[in-house]
Amino acid sequence: MLTYIFPGQGSQARGMGADLFDAYPDMTAKADALLGYSIKELCLTDPRNELGKTQFTQPALFVVNALSYRRRLEESGKRPDFVAGHSLGEFNALLAAGCFDFETGLQIVKKRGELMSQADSGAMAAILNASKDQVEAILKDAGLDQIDLANYNSHSQVVISGAVDEIEKAQHCFKGNMMFYPLNTSGAFHSRFMAHSQKEFTAFLAQFSLGAPQIPVIANVTARPYEDGAVADTLARQIAGMVRWCESVEYLLQLDPAMTFEEVGHGEVLAKLVRSITQHVRKHAPAPVAAAPAAAAPIAPAAARPRVDAEQVVREWNSKYPVGSQVRSTMQGYDALETRTEAMVLFGHRAAVYMKGYNGYFDLTELR
Repeated sequence: MLTYIFPGQGSQARGMGADLFDAYPDMTAKADALLGYSIKELCLTDPRNELGKTQFTQPALFVVNALSYRRRLEESGKRPDFVAGHSLGEFNALLAAGCFDFETGLQIVKKRGELMSQADSGAMAAILNASKDQVEAILKDAGLDQIDLANYNSHSQVVISGAVDEIEKAQHCFKGNMMFYPLNTSGAFHSRFMAHSQKEFTAFLAQFSLGAPQIPVIANVTARPYEDGAVADTLARQIAGMVRWCESVEYLLQLDPAMTFEEVGHGEVLAKLVRSITQHVRKHAPAPVAAAPAAAAPIAPAAARPRVDAEQVVREWNSKYPVGSQVRSTMQGYDALETRTEAMVLFGHRAAVYMKGYNGYFDLTELR
């Protein structure tokens, strides 16, 4: 299976999108009109040194990510099985999943950037070579209860966010090979200190009609697929909630240990995190347990066993049943279901389809 991942704030750099703006003049013009300035000029030359400011960074990344996704689809023709984004990047994941159009998404991101840029208190810092549990224990032992975990990026990279004085005190708590890096931010993003911004953002989102994802989107705040009817609420919670990136990647690897991740946007920030998480998961995976020898009927020779061609089953299903088909499951307790995606082959052999509401896969052999 394939997951497209979209980077967020911190991946920006002058010159990003250089080969995209002229290639897609329609979207570039729409961005300029909505933002009131040249997105191409901001990203390529940044004459007023604004690219590093949150209210400019977020729209710039959203546009570059969106143009990158459009090019990726045109060049590869590959439709992802899942999408995910890191913080701001999650808005591009929702765009890719059809929850809103480009202009609506940019309008929402513009407001988000403005609200977050107004946060004038609080600080953030990245902790390297320390696990999430270690960071939480160290902060608790030091009595630093005005600090939240903002980003759980990997098994050895955590970002903390909170009161300025406590972030400064925390610097002296991480010793040995643990490294502490203060971040250049205007506020304590993804923490309880963003509650007011979250409230304003929730009110702003209320004016939009956001559709259900047509591709499963992994939410930062839950590390699970978005639930139907909860797009706006989940997005609003993200401002003050922890970005559970490591858990999101782990969840996708549980669905398919051979999951392919492709970063769409500028840089390779997320690709590097995914490699680190994947290596950790594989290194600490439990050893397979040998199955006990069967004492029942002898196993038929391979040539005598019926073989199910999953790809053929998927093709036949998709030719008959469009996304949104009403189905029933032979499993007790799942009478009325609606498909949310086309059918696909999981794990190289299982023909399955993703269900709306249930937010999970059902084997096609279980459906009627």
